[in-house]
Amino acid sequence: MSGTQDRIQDTKERLQDWWSDRQATKGSKKFIVWLVVIYLIIDALVGMYWSQEPDSFNPQQVAEQKAEAMGVEVVRGFTTTAALMQVTETLWTKPGGYLSNDVAPPGVWLDNIPNWEFGVLVQVRDFSRALRKDFSRSQSQSTEDKDLAIAEPQLHFDSESWAIPSSESEYKRGVDALQSYLVRLSDPTEPTAQFYARADNLRQWLFDVETRLGSLSQRLSASVGQRRLNTDQDVPHATPTANEEVVKTPWTEIDDVFYEARGTSWALLQLMRAIEVDFREVLEKKNALVGLRQIIRELEGTQEPLWSPVILNGSGFGMFPNHSLVMASYISRANAAILDLRELLSQG
Repeated sequence: MSGTQDRIQDTKERLQDWWSDRQATKGSKKFIVWLVVIYLIIDALVGMYWSQEPDSFNPQQVAEQKAEAMGVEVVRGFTTTAALMQVTETLWTKPGGYLSNDVAPPGVWLDNIPNWEFGVLVQVRDFSRALRKDFSRSQSQSTEDKDLAIAEPQLHFDSESWAIPSSESEYKRGVDALQSYLVRLSDPTEPTAQFYARADNLRQWLFDVETRLGSLSQRLSASVGQRRLNTDQDVPHATPTANEEVVKTPWTEIDDVFYEARGTSWALLQLMRAIEVDFREVLEKKNALVGLRQIIRELEGTQEPLWSPVILNGSGFGMFPNHSLVMASYISRANAAILDLRELLSQG
């Protein structure tokens, strides 16, 4: 009888231990689940904050503040160079910093802002090349500026390098080289640093801008799918091509193209405002100042607030809007105004 009671008691204790272990395990699982949920909520909120696009700035005001800090006067080319530096620095000073090379959440999950960054970076690279190749040289046989020869390749570094070295560190070296050029440019005793605000120099850069915007406009318009005639048929080329082609952006890439165009337009807006300051005399002489301001007006339209949480891709005349077509409209008008501006600058 005693042995039976012992066995019963032992069984009860085992059941109690099993139940306690089960409850503890269940509690641990609940804790882990809640921990994951809280982490995902925090990641989502941080991701929303990091997905904010930076505001535009006044290049003339930025140049005046920088000149005051340096203790120098604002000379020709100072505003444009300062604007290029500010645009570049915005890549890592905006909310979340530079996201294109992130390898951890929430940055690795975000794609809109990295595409925005790439659009900005393309314009930074194009303008740094123009600054090195055209704006800082009096003629084709003149020597290139030593600081700009460093800045341009630094700004062309791989945009997705995470470490050893990181993209940001290389871009910061490029900005440091631009700062060195700016110091020499504003020094009246340093004749080797120059900025030539000539119509032909401006036309050359505008031609590069025109080709960039033309490509973006076509990619944005392809969001709805189009059957296009091949306009290269009449041009000598290497391999045969079809007379017609169907061009349509995959639905997974529509927001990527949109934000790349948005970043490109943002960077161009700041640079065009700076160009208005440094090239004002040339623009007035060519009766082209209004043309530049029209370009700025169209680029400002591309930066209107986006009230939808996603990029909508409605048909052209359907019930829902197509954000890509709206963006393409602004960019196409800006591109047409750039063409007119280049024509005015080419006149004697």
